[in-house]
Amino acid sequence: MNFIIITTINQFSRVVSDMAILTLTSDWGTSDYYTGAVKGRVLAQLPETTIVDITHEIEPFNSIEAAYIIKNSYKNFPDGSVHLIGMNTEESISRPHTVALYDGHYFIGTDDGIFSMIFEQEPDEMIEMEIIQETENFTFSGRDRFVKAAVHLLKGEPMEKLGNPKKEMTQKLLFEPVVDKDSIRGVVMHVDSYENLITNIPKDLFKEAVGNRHFSISLRSVTVNKISTSYDDAPQGEVVALFASNNVLEIAINKGKAASLLGMKWNDSVLIHID
Repeated sequence: MNFIIITTINQFSRVVSDMAILTLTSDWGTSDYYTGAVKGRVLAQLPETTIVDITHEIEPFNSIEAAYIIKNSYKNFPDGSVHLIGMNTEESISRPHTVALYDGHYFIGTDDGIFSMIFEQEPDEMIEMEIIQETENFTFSGRDRFVKAAVHLLKGEPMEKLGNPKKEMTQKLLFEPVVDKDSIRGVVMHVDSYENLITNIPKDLFKEAVGNRHFSISLRSVTVNKISTSYDDAPQGEVVALFASNNVLEIAINKGKAASLLGMKWNDSVLIHID
């Protein structure tokens, strides 16, 4: 794959590959025309674009869930990829349509706080979009504005031409686990398609707080007192706790659906007692 350096900003080289890659993450679902319309607009202008659906099954308006999905997926794509975020897309003065360059990737969305939950530090550059919309309907910005910005970037055009520099992004803090000498209090941050419970408790924090001491993980009426390395470490139908590929604590049921069977959902509490 050939790479072309097209400009340098604040000592960061902007790299765009010869394969245009666009990812889509939204709460549009799969039964309506929204996703197809966005893809069609892009392909009508750039037929060679590779469009990747990360997911369109985000809980409606849940930018926290969307941030979790995007944060754990974008790094697997090549530098120069463009990530269109179809969440809460109606614009206002406090929630401007924004393009951000971060970690070699471009992100297009509404700055309702979602960027601050995806990025671990300040982006290299941000632009508040000034793109003329060709329709008087303002309910489908994902198609009518975000696609224009995406096509512009996929062509390798300068980001600065999309609008005016934006210095600050809206801050929205993700839930952080609370740690004291004998406990860690976290929450379910995501329920995946297998109904595994993904918490906000990272592996490094767990190891630092627990060390070599005994512990028990409490979820409603269920308690787990060991960390496994795979789902099959527990007998079929039993609860298992492990650190999965994204290095956060996950609670699952081997060959079962933890969320339904344990009566757990997004934002429910997870308590680790440390002896």
